[in-house]
Amino acid sequence: MALDGILLNRLTMQLKSALPLRINKIYQVSQTEIIFQCFNQKKYNLIISCHSVYNRLQFSDMPYSTPEEPSHFVMLLRKHIEGGLIKQIEQIGYDRIVHLTVETRNDLGDLTTRTIAVELMGKYANVILLEEDRILDALKRIPPFENTKRTIQPGAVYKLPDAGDKEDPFLSDTDDSHLDFSKSYHGVSPILSAEIQYRMQNGQTFIDIFKEIQTSDQLYVIDHHLFHCIPLTHKQLPFISYPLMQGLDEVYYQSEQKERIKQQTGDSFKLVNRELKKFRAKLPKLYHALDEALDCEKWREMGDYLYTYPQQVTKGAKEVTFERFDGEGMITIPLEPKLDVKANAKKLFQKYQKGHSGQPHIQNQIDLCQEEITYFEALQQQLEIADVQDAKEIRQELAKRGYMPTVVSKIRSQKETKPNYLTIKFNDHTTIYVGKNNLQNDFLSFKLGRKEDWWFHAKDTHGAHVIVQTDNFDEEVIRASAHLAAYYSKARHSSSVPVNYTQVKNIKKIPKSVAGLVRISNYKTIFIDPDASLIQSWMQKRGCNE
Repeated sequence: MALDGILLNRLTMQLKSALPLRINKIYQVSQTEIIFQCFNQKKYNLIISCHSVYNRLQFSDMPYSTPEEPSHFVMLLRKHIEGGLIKQIEQIGYDRIVHLTVETRNDLGDLTTRTIAVELMGKYANVILLEEDRILDALKRIPPFENTKRTIQPGAVYKLPDAGDKEDPFLSDTDDSHLDFSKSYHGVSPILSAEIQYRMQNGQTFIDIFKEIQTSDQLYVIDHHLFHCIPLTHKQLPFISYPLMQGLDEVYYQSEQKERIKQQTGDSFKLVNRELKKFRAKLPKLYHALDEALDCEKWREMGDYLYTYPQQVTKGAKEVTFERFDGEGMITIPLEPKLDVKANAKKLFQKYQKGHSGQPHIQNQIDLCQEEITYFEALQQQLEIADVQDAKEIRQELAKRGYMPTVVSKIRSQKETKPNYLTIKFNDHTTIYVGKNNLQNDFLSFKLGRKEDWWFHAKDTHGAHVIVQTDNFDEEVIRASAHLAAYYSKARHSSSVPVNYTQVKNIKKIPKSVAGLVRISNYKTIFIDPDASLIQSWMQKRGCNE
């Protein structure tokens, strides 16, 4: 569900109460989201989202990862307004358009102003940087041939979208409860219109409804996706109330996080699925080739018959049949009609030699093919549970193996950053670490893990390496660690998942294998029924971070 102009008005009022805001940093966290890190006695993260569904303008306390490379538009924003002061935040009428006026200094050090036009109109949502009425640039450019009414590109004159001929709802005293208020009044969405109709038909006046809206600082949320700044009583469903900004985080953050992950993993998923399909199709062909190679003795036998009985072969024949040497039946030998007996025999011996000598090579190709299938199945599972940083690490791994182009950061140092594994402070004596991809698993098992630490992994399936550092390895710690290993595995939706555990000193890296593949010894097995709600609630209580 998208914001309407009335709800945006309440958001704008709260944003204005924090002014003036100094813009310290500007980041683009996805294709459609920009963060202004601001300060006025405390830190504020001002989120501008131009997603077609989740578009909004808000303060947020949620964690956002930032990309290594800034986009061209972000570089331009940094040049013009980073370090500047947001002096005004004004909504244009009750439209879904907000203008941020930023006081900054130009290249000569003179005070000047820039305007950020934030247009939150569904699929047309945009962020536009203005110098007076001229467009410097936009997150989404719109050339003249795409829209004859509005051109959004550098150098063009900025024009507001057509607002239409509607009334100001805060100045109305209508008593018509059957109106479609979304068509008659600025800023009213269909869902708010339905709520107004319902309330008026149950005795509340139009003026009283808008007085309630005008004083609301809450967001009332039904089932994580229906919401407004007054309760949507016409739905007759339970709702939860939140402070306005926190409510927007509750509604949008997880959905947009999934969208960010989808952006990060989309091409990786396609590559992994394509490679998996390729190797799965290749494997049966290799097995067929191996069967043919193992059956090569028949070609040597046929060649022997031709050398032994050349006089019985008719010139130009397509095949010849002999009684077997042992008298047990007949043998039919295919022939090349254009070749003589000796040439046919030689060709059969060559097929025998090729099959005999090719067996080790084909078997090696089968082993390599099976390894690749195992590897890409593991990546497939890891991408399904990846967050944004996990997805970046998987892309990095694929790039190292030559499956994707390598992106060299111009910002971060060449020193490798620590992988994004999960860290859980289980109790005063125990810390549990969970790897969610091959790089993290390899780091935990062979760099972070100490010989006396404990190692957990779901048996015979792809999944997390779990490292446990503890002074008290009791039943509670064992079951919790096994739960995590089962949950962060391909078997997370199964029951009675076997989980192996042993000390780190008993795990060995397989030579020349991909990251994360190990052999273990002296292990025990515990059976676990993974419970997602239990895991999530338990992790929140114990405290976890990445």
